Amino acid sequence: MESRCLISYILTVLLALSLSLSQSLVLAKTSPCKFPAIFNFGDSNSDTGGLSAVFGQARPPHGESYFRRPVGRYCDGRLIVDFIAESFGLQYLSAYLDSVGSNFTHGANFATAGSTIRPQNTTLRQSGFSPISLDVQWNEFYDFHNRSQTTRQKGGVFRSLLPKAEDFSSALYTFDIGQNDLTAGYFLNMTTSEVRAYIPDVLNQFKNVVKYIYGQGGRYFWIHNTGPFGCLPYVLDRLPLTPAQIDKAGCAIPFNEVARFFNYGLKEVVVQLRKELPLAAITYVDVYSAKYAIISQPKKHGFKETLRACCGHGGKYNYNRNIGCGGKIKVHGKEILIGKPCNDPSVWVNWDGVHYSQAANKAIFDQIVGGSLSDPPIPLEMACHRTKAHS
Repeated sequence: MESRCLISYILTVLLALSLSLSQSLVLAKTSPCKFPAIFNFGDSNSDTGGLSAVFGQARPPHGESYFRRPVGRYCDGRLIVDFIAESFGLQYLSAYLDSVGSNFTHGANFATAGSTIRPQNTTLRQSGFSPISLDVQWNEFYDFHNRSQTTRQKGGVFRSLLPKAEDFSSALYTFDIGQNDLTAGYFLNMTTSEVRAYIPDVLNQFKNVVKYIYGQGGRYFWIHNTGPFGCLPYVLDRLPLTPAQIDKAGCAIPFNEVARFFNYGLKEVVVQLRKELPLAAITYVDVYSAKYAIISQPKKHGFKETLRACCGHGGKYNYNRNIGCGGKIKVHGKEILIGKPCNDPSVWVNWDGVHYSQAANKAIFDQIVGGSLSDPPIPLEMACHRTKAHS
């Protein structure tokens, strides 16, 4: 019986290797994709200025490591979406909501920090979650798609700041959203069972938006799964845990299990979408594994600090949600900066207790760009080619 199981296992492995090799040979004969534009949907993991345009600019020291000033990103520098744009030789994405100095020639970013897939029945001030949920981002894209072309026809400066009509069907559509849908439930004191129960509805709403974009001509989709939010200071600091619920890396086991449950469902949604959208090339990207790798094996990836915030104040994780990165207090009528950044963000995984540092974003990008964590296992530069997925 054992020998039969061993033979079966060997055959399965050989089949997987054969499929991977055949895909590699096919891709070797095809040209890399030349995406003229990127349209991004998401939350703070990929927000390049949306929330800042509406609710006020992300304050210093955000942006200090690369831009030398705040530029709408909740990070000390670049995000994964910035590295994606760089890899195709495109300029960084302007936020759709930012009316000052924006250039949409090579795409637009509809993400805002705090966004969820499902609309939240609270305000930003009450809960910290953005009113610009994924359905709103879709509406923004739909409006942008139509109005950008009628405006571009006026010529002049409009022609140089807006994408061509044909770019919408040749663009890469990127998604990085879902984490806030999970933490929202926990912050409302829901149990893990209650959070898991609403995940199918969240995923169904995500699926609908992808289908809507396909209906508008979108064909190439790069979809990130959600990360191990049980490793983030703002979660570890706020939600109660027992010692038995902490893994060897210092992360919260129950929350990461919910993230993996969400990701399993998301992958199933991608499988369904491939059947329903025959002309689409959809890549599912396992950023969860990339993020957990740099947290659980920091030295291998060049990091020294994994769970503490580089920029923050106080507590076990150098995080205080009432003060935050760049936070100040008044002492005898004088403002004193206490939410200070660390000396070398490049060796810290976490930037401000909620978001990853530029160095971490680059390490994550380096892991996903080659396709080893994707399904199908194709490099980012080949994401316009439809190949057989593992699912």
